[in-house]
Formats: sequence, C-alpha cells, structure tokens
Amino acid sequence: LPSVSCLNTLERLSFVICLHTKDLLLHQPRYGYRGWDTRKNLWVVKNGELLYFVATIAVLYDRTDDHQRHYTGHTEDIQCMSLHPNAVLVASGQRASQGHRLTANVQVWDSRTLRTLHVLGEGELGVGILALDFSTRNNGDYLLAVDADREHLLSVWAWTKGGIFGRVATHQDHVWGAAFHPLDNNLIVTHGRGLLSVWSRRKDGIFTRTDLFKDLLPRNILSIAYTRHGDLITGDTDGLITVWSVDADGEYFIRKQFKGHDGGVSTLYLLSEGTLLSGGDKDRRVAAWDCDEDFDPILETQLPEASGGVRSVTPQRPGMNDANIYVGTIKNMILEGSLQRRFNQVVFGHSRQLWGLTINPRDGSVATAGYDKQIVCWMHNRLMWRIQAQSECVSITIHPSGSVLAVGTIDGHLVIVRADSGKHVATVRVCGSPLSCLAYHKSGDTLAVGSQNGSLYLYKSTREGLVYTRFSKMKGEQPLSAIDWSESGKFLQTVTSDYDLTFWSLRTLSSVSDDADVQDELWVTQTCPLGYYVHGIWAGRKDSPIQVTVDRNPKGDLLAAGDTRGNVRLYRYPVLSPRAGYHQYKVYTSYVSSVRFSMADRLLYTTGGTDAALIRWRVPLM
Repeated sequence: LPSVSCLNTLERLSFVICLHTKDLLLHQPRYGYRGWDTRKNLWVVKNGELLYFVATIAVLYDRTDDHQRHYTGHTEDIQCMSLHPNAVLVASGQRASQGHRLTANVQVWDSRTLRTLHVLGEGELGVGILALDFSTRNNGDYLLAVDADREHLLSVWAWTKGGIFGRVATHQDHVWGAAFHPLDNNLIVTHGRGLLSVWSRRKDGIFTRTDLFKDLLPRNILSIAYTRHGDLITGDTDGLITVWSVDADGEYFIRKQFKGHDGGVSTLYLLSEGTLLSGGDKDRRVAAWDCDEDFDPILETQLPEASGGVRSVTPQRPGMNDANIYVGTIKNMILEGSLQRRFNQVVFGHSRQLWGLTINPRDGSVATAGYDKQIVCWMHNRLMWRIQAQSECVSITIHPSGSVLAVGTIDGHLVIVRADSGKHVATVRVCGSPLSCLAYHKSGDTLAVGSQNGSLYLYKSTREGLVYTRFSKMKGEQPLSAIDWSESGKFLQTVTSDYDLTFWSLRTLSSVSDDADVQDELWVTQTCPLGYYVHGIWAGRKDSPIQVTVDRNPKGDLLAAGDTRGNVRLYRYPVLSPRAGYHQYKVYTSYVSSVRFSMADRLLYTTGGTDAALIRWRVPLM
C-alpha cells in the first residue's frame, strides 16, 4: 500500500482546488465555486486573495500569481464562512457527519498560515451551521453561529478565550442568515423565511427578541446589510430593498422601501464610500444605490445569461473605491468587472450534477460533461473550450486515438465532438433512454453504448471516430452503469444500477451463461466496481458505503474507488480481501460519480456528482 506521503497532489479543475492535508496536497483549484446553494460565500482577504469554499475545502486564490492555497481542516462540507474585521482571520462552519449529530463545528483559522486557531461547538452544535459572523465593534472578539437544528440555536462565543458568551433558541422556521450590528455587539439580527428579528443581549446574558414583522406582512428576507449610521437594510424574495431606522423610543420603522430587482435580492454589500451594491438572483442585475442621497439609483448592469443569477458580491480591493468587484453566481462561476465595464469570467464550474469524465491518452487533457449540458475540456489547469449540448449529459469517453469525444445524453443521443476544439461532428440517435456508460474497443473500431433501458448497443467506428454505424444490440433488463472490454475483444463486462455483474459475448451477441467462459480473460480497463479482482473493496457491513465507481491505473498496480459518502480510496490492485489496506480522503458533498487515472499513471481525476466538482490527485512514482 502506498505510504502516507504517496498521494501528494490533488487538483480541482472544474472546481480546481489545492490543499495540504496529512496525506495529500490538493493544488491549483481554479474553475468553479459553490454558488448554487450557499449565501455570503465570497470575500477578499487582506493580502488580496479571493476567498471562497467548495465541499470540505476553503480556497484562497491569488489572481496576480495565478496560484491557490487551501485550508483543509474540515472533515465534512463547509456550509458557511465569515471574514474577521482584520481581513486575515476566517471562521468556517462544517455540517455534521452522516448519521452523527452534534459533530458539526466552527473552525477559526489564519488565512496567512492556514493554521487552525480554535475549534468551537464540538458536541454542542446539531446537524450543521447556517450562519457565521464576527462582531465589528470590539475588533471581532465575538463570533456567532446559527445551527441547522429545528430550533436554530444561536450561539455567541468570546472565541479568543474559547468560552460561550450566550446561547438562545431562535426560530423553528428557515433561518437564512444572522449578523452582529456594526455599532453594538449586543445586537444581532436573524433573517429567513418570514423572519426578521433583532436579538438584544442583556447584562445577565439573557437575549430578548424583537420581531420587525410583528405588525407587518411577513417577507422572506434573503440578505441584510447596514448603513454607516447603523440603519438596517434588507433584501427580500420579491425584489424589495427596505431600510429600517430606530425612533427615539427605540422602535424600528421603515424609513424607505423600493423595488430593487425583479426576483429575489440575493446579496447586499455596502462599499466603504457609502454606496450600496445589490444583486438579483433572477434578473442577473448588479445595481448601485447612493445611501447618502436617499438610495437614489447610480448605475446597474446585467450579467450574461450563461452566468446565471447573482449569489454574492464583494469589492476586489476593499476600501479602495475603484469600483471593481467580484460577483459569484448561482451557476458556480466567479466574474470580475465593474458596473461601467463588462464582466469577465475568473472561475468556471459545472452547475449541476457531474457524471461524465474522460482523459485524452494523447495529450492528457481532461473532458467533463454534466447535467448542465456543458461539455468542457481542460488542459494544464486551464479551460480550453466548452460547448453546450442540446440535452443533459450523463457520460463521456474518448476515442483511443484522442481525436474525438463521444458524449451520452439523457434522452438517448450520442454526440460526437472533436477533442481539440469541441467542434460538433455528429449526433446519433441510439434509443429513448439515458446513455449512462460508453467504452471504445482499444483499437477504436467499435463503441459499446450502455443504456438505462438495460441494453448494450454496438457501433462500428471508422475514420478515427468520425463515422458510426450500428451493427448490434444486446438486450438486458437493468440499467447499466459501467462497461469494460476484454483484452481479446471477444467479451464485455457491465455492472447494473442494482450491482449485478454481467458478461457479454460479441460472438453470440448475448450475455454469457457460464462465467467460466471468461475466467481467463484480462480486461483492458477496470471501471466496473464488481468482479473477482475488486471484490475486496466491499466491506460487507450494513453501514458500509456503496462503491459507486472504480478505475485501475494503466500500470495495473493501483485501484481508485469512490463511494456514496464522498470518500475517495486508493488500494493496491488487485483488491482480493475486504481487509485490504487503503488510503481514504473525504472531499465531496455526497457520492463520488467517477474516478479515472491518466495514461501516465501520475494523475488521478475524480468527480463529485452533486457538488459538480472535478479534482486532480497527483500519485508519485513508487
């Protein structure tokens, strides 16, 4: 088994990520961030690095040097984050482990050294963390967290001392955020679905609650900010921006309310000179408002449709007043620009489930295809090209010559594109069901297509993959998920979604009735997670995760496996015993959808289905 230092480099490409942990180094994450389901998730730290998070990893991206660093102290998904007023320290909150409540925690760490300073809430917080915020008035000595349990417990720590400062159950409905008042550390605002409440902490530590919607029609509050004078600004799902002031009796009242966006106001950010920036999740607009002139509109711009709605906004140089901003989008992209000029893409990532992954044997480039209909090619950490298919993509493979990519879609079409440019070559109608797995014969003259209708379709491939002619169909009953060719080219092996291993004969064009017929066969690839040489990856316990995907390296001495809990494992091949040793890494939200070694053996690529993340691992020479 490889030593602890054997996996040294992991790289996220669609969310390219770099990190340093006990056993590995993830480096150069570049394309993508988690914008589809999180709020307040984009910052700029003191040294100018862009800060965001994906799965278990916090990413610090230096655009000037095109270099990324990573904080890897978390063992489960990061759900929220907050930047300290000094713009150096960071708090990040992770969800609880599956099936283990009270394992969520908050980690405070230094963005310069990536050193963990404090771990808070262990054994106290529930299934996850919904919101974090440092206090402003006392230089960030207090830190609040709202957990994801039913009562949404609000905890406040004097975090430098590690002690709890106060705790109160807030709401039983959805809480979407919380923040300290910038001028009073004893005031905290929580907001969410029909919620907008101010919590005041008394000297005896008891919190009192004031509901701002008590005598008003409740609204769903997506975002909040404060003016320099301490007035509260809220943005709701109807596109309204509301400014709340306090009268002489300490009562909150609406000072101004205006229509800011068509759809939800997903983010609010007050620039240092007093300009309020707002972002729309549906209209894709970023707008500027003059807080000193009764919130008169200043400028606005609209993001390209392909970028999706606005998720988060932050200035590129906080405090510099140069109008340049970063915008994180719902489609997992980060853009840079200003309201006076066009926005350019800084980070790109797939925005929906990602299942398709293949490596070009000729030049080492990586191609991915996802449910967002995007077919993407990456080379040396850079996005080379991307095109949009007509339908959701569920599988991808490459011709052995490296000339073309074959992509399987959810509606049963086979799409052929050139590997070097993405130029469309042909579209072939195969069936009416998703084409969930594809595999070329090693000569490239035959393509096997596995469908969720249970059938295998065989196509003759000529002119280096440019022309396809179907010559056979082998009918099955269960959806197929993986295909491997035998070295002799006489057999195929497939695995179904119900984890049945089936062998197919190309001579009889039917399934093999006697497994002894294939017992001496060697397999060109090992992507089926069942079989004699990989049965040791199955532990057999009821609580064991299901192995979704495997791949054997070209040298034939290592096996990578990914499971339903987001774990990536590295074994010695063959894996003949359930007691076989392995190295395991947890980096994904849920299941690992694909693992693939490069032809040079030095790199392993993995994809996570729901968080649409592509990661590159470097495997040292052994």
